[in-house]
Amino acid sequence: MTSRIPKAELTGLYGALVERTARKMLGDVPEGVGVMWHNRRVLNFGFAVARRIRKWDRCDENLKSFAHMTVAALVGCSFCLDLGYFDAYNKGLDLRKAREVPRWRESDVFTPLERDVMEYAEAMTQTPPTVTDELSARLLEALGPAAMVELTAYIALVNFMTRSNTAFGIESQGLSAACNLEPLAVASKS
Repeated sequence: MTSRIPKAELTGLYGALVERTARKMLGDVPEGVGVMWHNRRVLNFGFAVARRIRKWDRCDENLKSFAHMTVAALVGCSFCLDLGYFDAYNKGLDLRKAREVPRWRESDVFTPLERDVMEYAEAMTQTPPTVTDELSARLLEALGPAAMVELTAYIALVNFMTRSNTAFGIESQGLSAACNLEPLAVASKS
């Protein structure tokens, strides 16, 4: 795995703290951390956003997990897709469904609400966005305003992260494989 920007060595006390924390949380230091180390203000912004969105609690965690992985699959961020699966495992979320996200349109394991969430995540990720009034209305009725706002903001932030990793050339580091999880499903070529 080689990123488009070479990773920097994590130095100093802060570097040691970042490395120790990453290893504790993920078992390894993501290559993206080394890339972002070149600009610590940007790295710290990413860390702060990640910490803050973990505190949001108005939208179901499974739904946010499926949205995250849907965006990652569409954008092509193998690191984010793997991290999403690893994160679902560590949060005790529905792994049977999480592993099926890359082929959600073909899979029969998802509820209509989960399908709407993944369709919404894809529609927000398209350029230009293709979100429809009908889809928004269905989600608003099912989730309520607070959860809908949270889901929308979450998908927007996930787009920031997945697109950054993809542009940097950051690829999967096998986090889910390290947990002996079944491999992610692969969407069939239509």
